[in-house]
Amino acid sequence: MTRAEQATTDRATTDRATGDRATGDRATGDRATGDRATGDRTTGGRATGDRTTGGRAADPSADVAIVGGGLVGGTLALLLADAGFSVTLVDRADPAAGLDAGFDGRASAIALATHRVLAAAGLWDHLGPRSSPIRDIRVADAGSLLFLHYDHSLVGDAPFGYMIENRDLRRALYDAQRAARNLTVLAPAGITAMDLDPAGARLTLADGRILGARLIVGADGRASRTRAWAGIRTTGWDYGQTGIVCTVDHERPHGFVAHEHFLAAGPFAILPIKGAAGREQHQSSLVWTERDALAPALMALSDDDFLAELALRFGDFLGSLALVGPRWSYPLSLLLAERATAPRFVLAGDALHGMHPIAGQGLNMGLRDVAVLAEVLADAKALGLDLGSSAVLEDYERGRRFDNSLMLGMTDALNRLFSNAVPPLRLARDLGLGAVNALPELKKLFMRHAMGEVGELPRLMRGETLSPPS
Repeated sequence: MTRAEQATTDRATTDRATGDRATGDRATGDRATGDRATGDRTTGGRATGDRTTGGRAADPSADVAIVGGGLVGGTLALLLADAGFSVTLVDRADPAAGLDAGFDGRASAIALATHRVLAAAGLWDHLGPRSSPIRDIRVADAGSLLFLHYDHSLVGDAPFGYMIENRDLRRALYDAQRAARNLTVLAPAGITAMDLDPAGARLTLADGRILGARLIVGADGRASRTRAWAGIRTTGWDYGQTGIVCTVDHERPHGFVAHEHFLAAGPFAILPIKGAAGREQHQSSLVWTERDALAPALMALSDDDFLAELALRFGDFLGSLALVGPRWSYPLSLLLAERATAPRFVLAGDALHGMHPIAGQGLNMGLRDVAVLAEVLADAKALGLDLGSSAVLEDYERGRRFDNSLMLGMTDALNRLFSNAVPPLRLARDLGLGAVNALPELKKLFMRHAMGEVGELPRLMRGETLSPPS
């Protein structure tokens, strides 16, 4: 037996404070809310359907234990429980705390294919009415006459995806988990150790309870403790950028158009969200990338002064602006785990990969992890295979390695290309935007990629059931 805590001494030097910080990815929402502290209150399970309550020990023979109850871990728990797996979900945070409007101001861009995963988890009935479709995407370099415009009608009637506020996502998860069967939720609950061996996996809670499982999933964010305990190293780096997030009310309707402006300090995104009744098209979520050195001063400005600075970058095409709620800021970095699996252990979401928000793909990639892992486990169950066996886990590793590496490479390259004002690079990228805009077939390919429809998709992302094909 290997005491996983020993692995913390064997981490690579590339894993120092790099991408292991909480991110500002608007599309992730998968902050490290899973298991960072050891002094968490542990009150046993909260009553949510068919789960363990009070101080009784949880079932030591759960099929899957998921550490981290964020958007990725919570969605996976619902899918597996619905498929007949016995699932224990452990999170250091009280789920109810994440429902407060001041908890997290981010909104998530959900690609068309990705929203099918949320629908399969039974969440879309709640989320659909609270979402705003993205029908067009407009990309432009600041001050340039050249731009790239994606019109959804060129590839069909469906939108590119949807914008949803993260608190609405958390509310949907909270309500669904309370009604779920086969699901035990332990939150708030701290974890002090993880043990992995051929006979099974175990989690030791802060109150001394031991939870057994055939497989443990680490979905506890960029600062993942389960990843360190499993001895999985990471590579990554800081971007020297901070993501400033806020919501604005604007005079003119957004028309369901998402805008990405490239400034010298980094991308500036204007993303349509659903406003109040009668003004559904008059609110947008902003993700403003700024240099680390300047971000604290911007955050310290009064609302009026902040709006003045915002207007310089936002422009006046949506009319006058007003802040809605507080502002948030998050350091931006890249992180990639050297592998996705260990014996009886897998990583998913930000614990496996963390990327720049430039393409709004953080949560989408996490939910792709969920779709692939759920399919792999469902197929293994149907065949009577050991869920924690190397053969089963290798299917997940193989299914996610290339996709995740490609997306991290793409977002990193885009950020480096567009976060500067070097004249030759600026000329090249402006000409590139104009060329893609003038080439219909290439533009359609990029549009399908934005929808998440490119590549070999798992069944859930194709709108099929999780059950293995007959």
